[in-house]
Amino acid sequence: MLIIIVGCGRVGSELAGLLSKENHNVVVIDRNRGSFDRLGATFNGLTIVGNGFDQELLKQVGIEKADAFCAVTNGDNTNLISAQVAKKIFKVPKVIARVYDPQRAHIYSALGMDIISGTILFASMLRDKIIESRFSSYLIETKDLGVIEIEVKEGLVGKTIQDVNIPSELLVVAIRRVQGVILPEAQTVLKEKDILMGVIKVASLERVKEKFNL
Repeated sequence: MLIIIVGCGRVGSELAGLLSKENHNVVVIDRNRGSFDRLGATFNGLTIVGNGFDQELLKQVGIEKADAFCAVTNGDNTNLISAQVAKKIFKVPKVIARVYDPQRAHIYSALGMDIISGTILFASMLRDKIIESRFSSYLIETKDLGVIEIEVKEGLVGKTIQDVNIPSELLVVAIRRVQGVILPEAQTVLKEKDILMGVIKVASLERVKEKFNL
């Protein structure tokens, strides 16, 4: 894939490094040449000094053939403008913008932009750790579903995944064991100290917690 990243801060450089290691073609744009130092000697992509919404510069780096575009600078305006240029003018298939301001994130998401707000994400993570230590709503991008951890104790040992699943409310999708993580089948037998990872309907959270003594 050809992926263009605007912003070479901590997030941008980390993302560029991950994608580069996976052998994607990565272009990183930043206004400060010194920011590219974060990429390290092993980065084999292209680095360009400039603005992420400069249409001529974007054409030079091949945006018309890009598969994805990520705007992750430390400025909301720059990210939103760059993302709109990529999406509306160059029709890049996947465009993602990082936005700090939660209000802007909601507005632009409603307009069809693919927005990631670190502020909202981190606040949600903290909320889940404080209120529901084994439940995470931020892992799935909907208010209707979340992810819950259920530790297999005496009452569940020997039962199967099919026994645990609750139609339309809870679906166990993974088991974390000492040996590693497995994707279970309906007849997979539960062992002591297994940690079940389940997709849960948020409206059913209290009933599920009560059922499994969470």
